[in-house]
Amino acid sequence: MPSYTAPIKDMQFILHDVLKASQADIPGYDELEPDFTGAVLEEAGKISSEVLAPLNVVGDKEGCRLENGKVFTPTGFKEAFEQLKEGGWTGLDCDPEYGGQGMAYVLAIAVGEMMQSANQAFMMYPGLTHGAYSAIHAHGSDEQKATYLPKMVSCEWTGTMNLTEPHCGTDLGLMRTKAEPQDDGTYAISGQKIFISAGDHDMSENVIHLVLAKIPGGPEGIKGVSLFIVPKFIVNDDGTLGARNGVSVGSIEEKMGIHGNSTCVLNYDGATGYLIGEAHKGMRAMFTMMNEARIGVGMQGLSQAEAAYQNAVIYAKDRLQGRAVTGAQFPDKPADPLIVHPDIRRSLMDQKSFCEGARMLCLWGAELIDRSHRKNDSTALGLISLLTPVIKGFLTDEGYDMTVKAQQIYGGHGYIEEWGMSQFTRDARIAMIYEGANGVQALDLVGRKLAADGGKPMMAFIELVKTFCKENADDEAMAPFTEPLKEASKALQAAAMYFMQNGMKNPNHALAGSNDFMHLFGHVTLGLMWGYMGKAASEALKGDPADKAFYETKLATGRYYMARRLPAVATHLARIQSGADTVMALDAESF
Repeated sequence: MPSYTAPIKDMQFILHDVLKASQADIPGYDELEPDFTGAVLEEAGKISSEVLAPLNVVGDKEGCRLENGKVFTPTGFKEAFEQLKEGGWTGLDCDPEYGGQGMAYVLAIAVGEMMQSANQAFMMYPGLTHGAYSAIHAHGSDEQKATYLPKMVSCEWTGTMNLTEPHCGTDLGLMRTKAEPQDDGTYAISGQKIFISAGDHDMSENVIHLVLAKIPGGPEGIKGVSLFIVPKFIVNDDGTLGARNGVSVGSIEEKMGIHGNSTCVLNYDGATGYLIGEAHKGMRAMFTMMNEARIGVGMQGLSQAEAAYQNAVIYAKDRLQGRAVTGAQFPDKPADPLIVHPDIRRSLMDQKSFCEGARMLCLWGAELIDRSHRKNDSTALGLISLLTPVIKGFLTDEGYDMTVKAQQIYGGHGYIEEWGMSQFTRDARIAMIYEGANGVQALDLVGRKLAADGGKPMMAFIELVKTFCKENADDEAMAPFTEPLKEASKALQAAAMYFMQNGMKNPNHALAGSNDFMHLFGHVTLGLMWGYMGKAASEALKGDPADKAFYETKLATGRYYMARRLPAVATHLARIQSGADTVMALDAESF
């Protein structure tokens, strides 16, 4: 069975050596002293390794089952969920007014990565609940917040998001679910929703569905969509649970992965719904939930890559195969371990440099969210809005590739279920699809985010790169970071310029290059993250630290990324600059 060890030392390095969290000018960050974050991360790591990770294979093999209209989760899930609730982990960064602990989002993201690495399917239950909590917290009435949030923070009640229908996924303007106004101010919700993660289960007393639907007579398309709270059980005025609402599970989807999560078809038959915010303004509220979810899904790309990488390293050190080309490294053994071979090292270094760079990006992104929320910082908000499709799209594309590389280390054993490596690949695959497929993330990046606010966020990002390179120009130790980053940044700017010069004349020129741009941007962003980490490691080594090897390893890993991974930007730029003509050359009949 695969194992998992929380990368606490690496998280502490990012929080304190790089981000210098406790010194940041963000309200509440003064609490983030190394001893405090270390205690939280140690405890979360223990739960992840000892409670959640052993259930990962159980969830994969057993899946969820539907019997007589009830959904049952895999063996052990209920008990683990109770432990999570008892420890207050479900409300780590939630509002104390509703029972949350009010901690910084950056710490919640670090904890979330560990738990997602240990068991992605399980963590989707509290994860979806947190997203639904955020939408109600931001857009619900005071009465709605008082009614639902305390129980959702504690996960006594869980939450879902209901967007997709059988005939429409990305194009939500095509949805058919109706919300008929009732005399008492409620709405009767009727329709069918599919692919509803954590749609129903046996781990909470109630499920609070957030449902997109159209009020008859409203505007056509996406402008006529409203958002509703539709609880599984009606909540009485005194907070107790009343009658069963008109929502039922039609079936549980059979999926490639995340078998431990109950992905449901939900049928709404005149179910009582309560409007959130204004009528016909549902997408505004839903995007609060979706943007948070997209950061979380990007983290899933990292989390599965990290878990797969850890097991690949163990196997590569243990498995004896062939001899090192330079001569036997372990002459007393019948063969050398896999890890002596350069191609195995290349694969492991790809994985290691991605995971550590992606972790830095997720925590930096979380800090931007904290800065935008807690300080009302518009620059931070602009940056994280720009980077959200990059975090979601790039980290899940790359994260999936890394699970495949980890599986490959095992050779044939990676393809055999007994070793558990295929689960990481199967579970990681969904992250490229849900919360907006990665092609849509790329279109959003190029079509909307790039030019948002007159291009200020993009210019702010470029300025961050320039400033970093300029400040470290005379530092010889940083040359392996600054020189490649400078060149990569030029490629990013050249790609953006190409879109500006050609996209207006023919939008296809921009859209045909959108996926490459997302990856180009992703590599530059990880290059900047490695620059920040390289600088912190270099500075730490000047003080002759006790754990010298950790910082030296960090620098070596960063240099690998800059030399071997970052040059991919040249290929992406060449593809972008080739335009749309070859992409659009065939008519539909020729495919």
